[in-house]
Amino acid sequence: MKKISAVEEARAIMTEGIEWGVWKWLMEKKRVRAVADEARAALDDCEMKVKLTWSSDYKLAYNQLVSENGNGNSKRPRKPSKNNGQAAGKITDPKMLAAVKRIAEADDDAYNAHEDAEDIFADAERKMSTALAREGARKALEAYDLHEAAIRKAESLAREIPRSGL
Repeated sequence: MKKISAVEEARAIMTEGIEWGVWKWLMEKKRVRAVADEARAALDDCEMKVKLTWSSDYKLAYNQLVSENGNGNSKRPRKPSKNNGQAAGKITDPKMLAAVKRIAEADDDAYNAHEDAEDIFADAERKMSTALAREGARKALEAYDLHEAAIRKAESLAREIPRSGL
C-alpha cells in the first residue's frame, strides 16, 4: 500500500496535537477536523478501490458474510447485499470464507476505532477538555493504523486467485 498524503498530514497533526494545550486545541480544532475527514475519506476510497480488484467470488463471499452476520461487533451500519447481479449461489469454500472473514473483522476494527475517536473528540469539545482531545488524537492515530492494516489485508486477497466455492 502506498502512503496516502492526506493520512500522513493527519498523522502529523494528530501527533502534534497530543502535546497541545487548551488554547492551541481551540485554535486548531476546525483544521484538525478537516484534515481528519480528508484522511478518513482517502482511506475509504483506497479501501473501495482495492476491493474492486477482488475476484467476483471474493466479492460475493464478502457480501454474503456481511449480510449473514449483520453488524457483528461493528458499529458500522450494514445494508443487505444485492450481489450486483452476481451468481445467486452461495460461497461454501471454508478457506475463502475464512479469508473474507479476516478482512471483515479488520474493517470492523478500523471502523470502530474511527468512531471511538469521533466520540472522544465530540466529548472533548462538549467538556472543553484538552485531555480528552489528546486521547482523541491518540485514538485517531490508532484508527489510521488499523484502517491501513485492513487495506493491506484486502490487497493480499486481491493478489490471490480463488478456487470457485459455489
